[in-house]
Amino acid sequence: MGILKGKIAIVTGASRSQGIGSAICLRLAEAGADIFFTHWSNYDENEGVGVDEGYPTVLSNQIKNMGVRCHHMEIDLSKLDAPTNILNRTEETLGVASVLVNNATYEKLVDFRTLTAEVLDRHYQINNSGPILLSTEFAKRFEKAFPGKSGGRIINLVSKGPDPNNLAYIASKGMIIALTEPLSVGLAPIGITVNSVDPGPTDSGWMDKSTKASLSQLFPTGNVGTPDDAARLVKFLASDESAWITGQVIKSEGGFLGR
Repeated sequence: MGILKGKIAIVTGASRSQGIGSAICLRLAEAGADIFFTHWSNYDENEGVGVDEGYPTVLSNQIKNMGVRCHHMEIDLSKLDAPTNILNRTEETLGVASVLVNNATYEKLVDFRTLTAEVLDRHYQINNSGPILLSTEFAKRFEKAFPGKSGGRIINLVSKGPDPNNLAYIASKGMIIALTEPLSVGLAPIGITVNSVDPGPTDSGWMDKSTKASLSQLFPTGNVGTPDDAARLVKFLASDESAWITGQVIKSEGGFLGR
């Protein structure tokens, strides 16, 4: 029996075959969890690394072939009603979730010369307001559905580092890092742990051959991270085996020397 058998997990931002979100969905499903994932192709096509046409359906079928249930939806996390819509749809199709993985992200490279209020606001809406409100609403519904129970999990994907060309993204992820510990204290009494994972540079489709070769030199193993490296850790944090771990920001980046 899988270590997540009987659990329902929400994973945001699973839209590409090479993405961390997709790898997380597959690992959680492999462990027995029913999966509800979100995707937003408009971002992938216009601002991301490119849309993977039809992939959400492919991923959903892969997950179902593992013997678990799966549903998904297209949604823009910058919309104020996104958290409610995600949780409502999850409950309508699968039930009340006990695992939430905040993986969806927005990233636009800017330095001190190109940073604008508009760029900051866009990062805040998707990287902060969206996942924070989704997390708090998730917690309220978990408390109501599972009074006196434990086993709730909130897992955030974060990033940090001294990159002067990625100011807005790193600042927005820093807010999630800062929130991890106080939110974990607030949710511990209702049975939810809160942790964040920093996977470091990961080959999720954005690296060209030159970038990958350059970054590889900054890893003691000589290899950059893969989406599955992050997914395996998320699977552990979603399981009962991680019950005593909360409020942590885990640097799971293969000894990356670039910081």
